[in-house]
Amino acid sequence: MPNRFALEAATLRQLMARHAAPGQVQWIGLRPAREAPVTVRSQAVAIAGHGLDGDRYARDGKRQVTLIQAEHLPVVAKLCGRGAVAPETLRRNLVVSGISVLALRNQRFRIGSALFEGTGPCEPCSKMEAALGPGGYNAMRGHGGICARVLEGGAIALGDAVVAEAVDAP
Repeated sequence: MPNRFALEAATLRQLMARHAAPGQVQWIGLRPAREAPVTVRSQAVAIAGHGLDGDRYARDGKRQVTLIQAEHLPVVAKLCGRGAVAPETLRRNLVVSGISVLALRNQRFRIGSALFEGTGPCEPCSKMEAALGPGGYNAMRGHGGICARVLEGGAIALGDAVVAEAVDAP
């Protein structure tokens, strides 16, 4: 007879891997150097084990690529008392819509021909106060998106689907 806790864990794992629909890439940005303006792109190349070609975080580690949810941009703007917040202000690499990026944490997902793994939340840094004004740091808390590493390199472009990999039950 199966262990009840094992079945509950399998069910929870399946629920956490289920998404209503694929997401979509809405914006791509590269940060060529610290403090340098973000370069907005229509496409980019993900390099396995490093990140996006041309981005300063393209190196080994858990923060190779950063993603933020498009649906959170108006929330951050509202919390900062602004009409809107441009993605380059937040210095993330990818803005995606239609899928919870927080739900991609600790999961593998595909964008274009590249495979990523969510490694954890992308916490705000103190520079958000200067970028967004007083309270900018707190406005970003819980809305900063996630960090990911590149498992398989490939091309990504605006409009590409963001698709979570299926999780099998044990």
